[in-house]
Amino acid sequence: MKTKIAITSLASISPLGKNPDVIWHNYLSDETLISTKEFNGSNQYVATIPEEIRQEIEELHKSEIKYKALDETVLLSILVSRQAIKNAGWKIGDEFGINIGSSRGATQLFEKYHKEFLETGKTSTLASPTTTLGNISSWVAHDLKNNGPEISHSITCSTALHAVLNAVAWLQSGMANKFLVGGSEAPLTDFTIAQMHALKIYSKETSEWACRAFDFTKIKNTMVLGEGAAVACLEVGENQNALAYIEGIGYATDDIEHNISISDEANCFQKSMKMALQNTNLEEVDAIVMHMPGTLKGDTSEYKAIQKVFGQNHPMLTTNKWKVGHTFGASGMLNMEMAILMMQHNQFIEVPFAEKQFPKKQIKKVLINAVGFGGNAVSILLSKEF
Repeated sequence: MKTKIAITSLASISPLGKNPDVIWHNYLSDETLISTKEFNGSNQYVATIPEEIRQEIEELHKSEIKYKALDETVLLSILVSRQAIKNAGWKIGDEFGINIGSSRGATQLFEKYHKEFLETGKTSTLASPTTTLGNISSWVAHDLKNNGPEISHSITCSTALHAVLNAVAWLQSGMANKFLVGGSEAPLTDFTIAQMHALKIYSKETSEWACRAFDFTKIKNTMVLGEGAAVACLEVGENQNALAYIEGIGYATDDIEHNISISDEANCFQKSMKMALQNTNLEEVDAIVMHMPGTLKGDTSEYKAIQKVFGQNHPMLTTNKWKVGHTFGASGMLNMEMAILMMQHNQFIEVPFAEKQFPKKQIKKVLINAVGFGGNAVSILLSKEF
């Protein structure tokens, strides 16, 4: 990294809650936040946002006439973005860039409008502008009245960390001094869950944990969907309010043989991790927050990649998918939140059913992984100090 990049705040809404103390308390518990809910006539495992927070989403929905037409992905983004800039000391109207993406975008609205079209042969005037991927950053920009670039994208499940990569490039180029980055996803719909079942990756577990991410004894796929949004404020240089610093970034795309899978030893992760760690002694990395979605292929390939890079004496390994499900485009930023919390509290969060590890006394550097369909991997190294 040519220039220090500080993470000066991070705000999220997820099944863990939205308050940092509550989120950490939930991480300390061995209980999953995955439950069941009816979709298309049958109960499915999902991880949902707490009801009290859902009321806040509804209040925002009703707060302004223009917001009544927005999808939940956008509303979630607005709420977390307001909180993030407040925590960072930024003000509405300040000069900063925005890059908030989503794997699927306005899923709920798109399905609603498509159903109406099939039934009536017509569609709403606002069907197009409210279901584009650019809808997220543009509405956050409208709400925060920032002076700076607004970017949205979908790079499937690595979307949020790709937003970080993009912001780092802007910040290091000198074209911006501040950037708001992250991801949002509200994928709990009949069609989306049906798609996951069609891929044969959705959980039908009957054990205590519906998603058995990081359990290599499982014999079937156990991915579960969750909903949420998370964003971070990035600033150039040292900052007394820094939660952490971005010390290394890496990215790679796999040469895949199938549309939804990655290579057996996750070559993309091997490349992205090596790039992020190129100026770091591997022994200095204390933990890795893995992508680890609970699928047979995804879990084992990422673990093999870690072994290839670090050998048998790899850092402590963890994931949050068993607790909060897979939040698609938001998942990488929730991984970043978990990493920062572990560094702040100097405490490692294990996966309760995984093989026992022996936590180090200090957690100063944490590597974060995310990958999406198509093998689009990102690895980011965070440090307490740069």
